[in-house]
Amino acid sequence: ALRLAGGRSRCEGRVELEQEGTWGTVCDDSWDIPDGDVVCRQLQCGHAVRIHGSATFGRGHGPILRDEVGCEGQERHLWECPAATEHDCSHKEDAGVVCSEHQEWRLSGGRDGCAGRVEVFFRGTWSTVCDSTWYDLEATVLCRMLGCGNVLQRPSFGHTLPGKMLYQCGSPQPSLAQCHWTFNKSAPCHQSRAAGVICNGTGS
Repeated sequence: ALRLAGGRSRCEGRVELEQEGTWGTVCDDSWDIPDGDVVCRQLQCGHAVRIHGSATFGRGHGPILRDEVGCEGQERHLWECPAATEHDCSHKEDAGVVCSEHQEWRLSGGRDGCAGRVEVFFRGTWSTVCDSTWYDLEATVLCRMLGCGNVLQRPSFGHTLPGKMLYQCGSPQPSLAQCHWTFNKSAPCHQSRAAGVICNGTGS
């Protein structure tokens, strides 16, 4: 089995695999984009947009199960790739990856991290969010995800980033990624503006 741990979604984090009932990590020696591509595809998370070493997502536990991984990028599973099972690594060299289906959010241009224009990182690029379905429910999900409390206002801005996301939450969800969403579909975003939010919490 394979998973990503320590990230902000199931498509970002420290690479961990299970061998004989024990979860372990992968050393970052020669860890590169083709290796990350195999992990992302195996987890149905798209492709790798960033790879990380040096325990970027925290230090793992258990054995270090792979070192000097050398995927070509077409393999279906990480364990099909050539690798050394002997290693000279510690957990401060745990490998990680950010896959294209990972979504992360930020608020920009406001007084702090809890106010501003909603921007989402997805498939390797930052996008704005269309305000055509940006209601209190969607804004509440975002404020709580960011640890920013509840919604005070939902201002609108101009779209200035290349991509556009649209979220529709039928009910409260722990993350906008678990709501219905579409990326770069022009019709629902036609004549929309860029969604913003002011939450009642304060962020850094």
